[in-house]
Amino acid sequence: MGRRENPLDPTAGPVERFAYELRELRGTAGRPTYRTMAGRVAYAAATLSEAASGDRLPSLPVALAYARACGGDEAEWERRWRAAAAACTLSPRQEDGESPYLGLTRFEPADRDKFFGREQLVADLVGLVRDRRFAVLVGASGSGKSSLLRAGLIPVLRRAEPAADRPATVRILTPGAQPCRTHAAALTPAGRAGDTYVIVDQFEEAFTLCQDREERDRFLDALLSAVEPDSRVRVVVSLRSDFYGRLAEHVDLADAVRETTLLVGPMRREELRAAIVKPAATQGLIIQRSLTARVIADVDGEPGCLPLMSHALRETWRRRRGRTLTLTDYEGTGGVHGAIAHTAELLYTRLSASQAALARQLLLRLINPGESAQDTRRPAPRRELDMGDPADTGHVLDRLARARLITVDEGTVELAHEALVTAWPRLRSWIDQDRQRLRTHRRLTEAAASWQELDRDPGALYRGSRLAAAEDAFPPERHEQLTALERAFLTTSRETRHHERRVATRTTRRLRALTGTLSLLLVFSLVATVVAIHQQRNASAAERMARSRQLAAQSSALIASDPDLAALLAVEAYRTSPTTEATSSLYTAAALPLRHRLAGHGEPVHDLAFSRDGGTLVTTGEDGTLRRWDTATGEPLGTARVRAQGEAPYSVLSPDGVTFAATGPDEAVHLGDVVTGEASTPLAAPGGGAWPLAFTPDGTALAALVSGEAAVRLFDAATGEPLDTPGLPVTWGVVELFGPNGGTLAGASADGVRIWDTTSGRVRTTLDVPTDQLSGIPGALSFSPDGRALAVAGTPATIGIHDAESGRLLRTLDNPRGEVAELAFSPDGATLAAAGSDGEIRLWDVATGRTLTTLTGHTDAVRTVAFSPDGALLATAGDDGTARLWNVPVGRVTAMPGIGHAISTAAFSPDAATLATAGDDGLLRLWDVATGRPRTALVGYSGFVTSAAFSSDGTTVVTLSKGGVTRLWDTRTGRLRESVPLDVLPNTAALSPDGSVIAMAREERKVVQIFDRETYWVRLTLDHPTAVRVLAFSPDGATLATAGDDGVTRLWDAGTGRPRALLPDQGDRVQALAFSPDGATLATAGDDGTIRLWDVSTGRTRTALTGHTGTVRSLVFNRESTALTAVEGNGTLRRWRFTLPGAAEAGRAICGSVRRDLTAEERSLYLPDAPTNPVCPRD
Repeated sequence: MGRRENPLDPTAGPVERFAYELRELRGTAGRPTYRTMAGRVAYAAATLSEAASGDRLPSLPVALAYARACGGDEAEWERRWRAAAAACTLSPRQEDGESPYLGLTRFEPADRDKFFGREQLVADLVGLVRDRRFAVLVGASGSGKSSLLRAGLIPVLRRAEPAADRPATVRILTPGAQPCRTHAAALTPAGRAGDTYVIVDQFEEAFTLCQDREERDRFLDALLSAVEPDSRVRVVVSLRSDFYGRLAEHVDLADAVRETTLLVGPMRREELRAAIVKPAATQGLIIQRSLTARVIADVDGEPGCLPLMSHALRETWRRRRGRTLTLTDYEGTGGVHGAIAHTAELLYTRLSASQAALARQLLLRLINPGESAQDTRRPAPRRELDMGDPADTGHVLDRLARARLITVDEGTVELAHEALVTAWPRLRSWIDQDRQRLRTHRRLTEAAASWQELDRDPGALYRGSRLAAAEDAFPPERHEQLTALERAFLTTSRETRHHERRVATRTTRRLRALTGTLSLLLVFSLVATVVAIHQQRNASAAERMARSRQLAAQSSALIASDPDLAALLAVEAYRTSPTTEATSSLYTAAALPLRHRLAGHGEPVHDLAFSRDGGTLVTTGEDGTLRRWDTATGEPLGTARVRAQGEAPYSVLSPDGVTFAATGPDEAVHLGDVVTGEASTPLAAPGGGAWPLAFTPDGTALAALVSGEAAVRLFDAATGEPLDTPGLPVTWGVVELFGPNGGTLAGASADGVRIWDTTSGRVRTTLDVPTDQLSGIPGALSFSPDGRALAVAGTPATIGIHDAESGRLLRTLDNPRGEVAELAFSPDGATLAAAGSDGEIRLWDVATGRTLTTLTGHTDAVRTVAFSPDGALLATAGDDGTARLWNVPVGRVTAMPGIGHAISTAAFSPDAATLATAGDDGLLRLWDVATGRPRTALVGYSGFVTSAAFSSDGTTVVTLSKGGVTRLWDTRTGRLRESVPLDVLPNTAALSPDGSVIAMAREERKVVQIFDRETYWVRLTLDHPTAVRVLAFSPDGATLATAGDDGVTRLWDAGTGRPRALLPDQGDRVQALAFSPDGATLATAGDDGTIRLWDVSTGRTRTALTGHTGTVRSLVFNRESTALTAVEGNGTLRRWRFTLPGAAEAGRAICGSVRRDLTAEERSLYLPDAPTNPVCPRD
């Protein structure tokens, strides 16, 4: 027999009255036991018993389950429950003063006096971030990561002693949908002394909200670049623990977090006690002991309960009477696990029907439905929430914000905490009911925004299955759930589809009517006419195709010497006719690194500088103007004429592009503002004559050569007055920018290169420059960003990297031709760029000394070069009167120092973890790609290897030797599995994915034969016009790709031997082939160092990757088919991330980069009979 229930007084209050009525219902039902009732509904007996206890109002689902178990009318009992809930809200509450508990709202630095219980974790975090420049805080949702950073870490950093240890500034950001575009400037150090701390909260947004893999990788690369050992930036990120595995998607990030992660676990009992009691004590409030014990028991061991606890305590504080918070008050809120639901449900039930429906729509817009991970909150722009009546929208948002269920900040609205998603059953059920519609809605929102950004381009509208899915999710009766933009997007997509269908139907109907009314005689006449028209169209199409191919060939021939013209011809070739050759030339041109051609000076440009955020480029030239350009669009931002004494003044720019120093024929130097061009501050040089040389890195001082003293002096850049430093008594031929700290200055003359201390005027270092590298005065100097190295351009053939402390020569870079006018290190010091008198710009890898790439396009000598602050762009300018912005090649270079020999053949394992190489000695070696070290020795190996290939699972490598022997090796043990002598001399081989067949190319007969691996009998023989150098099977084994000396790649049906496609001549021998794991893309590369990606289904080029300086020997895709790794013959690895643009996008990119049309002379030469329509029309 069950325990007797305590008597209830129905007049004691709404909770007691509702419980009393529940007991009466149970009595009329025959008083079934709670165990019996639990068997009828999905709730435990204890839960149902507690619902009628009178201690607190049960949740609505529990109350309805109780009524259902006793045969009650659920609609009636929902009405009674809402009446009881409304009556509860009328009970006296005290909200005077500020609550010591923040509820769902996170702690901010100003709330540090309320932040208790995490003292040890704060100390651990402070130690970690001071020891490491990159730190990761990992914990479950609701474990208090954001509050720990804001109210724990930041106040400690700002109050550090001594004061020199305090941050220069602290910046807090959340990634959002476009993290790199939005936050790149935040990763640059502040101008003040001390480290800049960048707090990246809710780091998981980089994976949940940012859907652009390239954008995400750029952001992650920028984070890691900002925290190089010599930087002044420290980064701390907080990450939800269920997203920790996503960090492995970025190799460098995975390495960075290995020893810099701090786990946020559940609070210990004593820490919980402090978090409960101490905030109340700061306001003189008392916590009942039984309340403390109950709250600790409710949350102990649960890492995600802190926001629930804070909300329950805040609601308890609101219900208090006097200075004491009691257990009764706490239980009235619903407790830790019911308080949020209680608050949210109470708010929801007090809204009108229309407002309640609107609240559902608004809240669901703030949810990002998870695929395999948990649901997450989604910040939404306030304008996106303008649905229905603006007054109703504002009212509902205000009610939600006052209840602290959402936050509204700087035009963005989001859930106060993700705990709301799981703690409020109603919201949880809404998400579960509409999960698929929510996913469709999120994609629709993004598509509509993109359509708007593209000026409502019809090509961006939904069609086909995407339009059908959107229509299914949002039929007309659901259109009130869409914003005006989303409705317009969907309506226009539907109208466009109807229009296209009407056009097609009308055309068909007209043709049928025409056919039905023609007489036999007319039919004969029509046939003759159609034949003539068809022949005419064929002739016209053939003419267009021939002209397209000719233009494509001309584009390919000019791509190295005149890339601008080549790119324009490629666009015109594709527009004339989208032939395979034209498509290939279009994508090759679009992949060129040129971002923008900036024309306007008309005279030689001799200096340029980026703004500190990299968003503006400033150029100055012999035309006497200062021009500012938007680096994102290439558009001019403003032009100012230098107003100084003399004609055609010579100007130099400060490193941040804010100030200029100009001088004219009278050698009087004036300082001025770049925006206005007003040079109002004269340089107080002794004797009046001077020549500006270089600004200090912070722009506060200028070095100038004083004519009367034959010495270099430093001047205050603000006042023009000389600084109290000695003159440097040397007349140099060239002066480089100061060392990074401004304390040193490097100068060169015919007898050597010296580094001077600007404070004492003494020579600090004399560089050890070999006499054979000094034929006159060195052309250029450049300090590395850390000041430890100085690059010196000596003779035209050499560039030396010297130790700035000792002067010792560290490395020599080969410069094949042309004198160097200027050198520049990238911000991370890994790359050196040289501006050449031959119009080319060369980039070297500083660590290995290897050439990375050569940029061509300038038609005259290049005089100046500079990297953007984030290292993503390179600016160049020179005597052709133009400046150019280049995308720094994205292929990440890795040297394999262990290889130590030229590679004649190579093969990657499918996972890119292992590289097999054979050199001139013919021996095969296996290497660990990550470390560059030998991985496995081949036991008992002998013979000269001519080819190697891995099996699809990477456990077997097949080798061919010159003697015609095929060997299969176990890559794990290095032991020989199988050796088969052949009666042929194979040149190369490939193993099918399932291991059942081997394809081999026979050089002496120019054929490819496919062998059965078990019996080695020939299944197929494919005749080839030239010797085949490389083979590759598609992932499904159905297609075989072959390529050789003619530069053409052929695709064959591996089962029948029939040709499937022919990929055009690529100019040089193809030495490497690789299919993407999805089989949709084929990569080819060879002697010209260019990697081309082809669409397997159409046989057309999709993009080209340039930057390799030697023959590419092997290629491999990543599993997602979004990145590619290549190895050169010298052992250099490059990892590329790529996108595959459409033809229209490629054409727009070319026109946006070249920013000109064909000249009259070029049009006369290449398009003499074509219409004069512009190749790149102006918008």
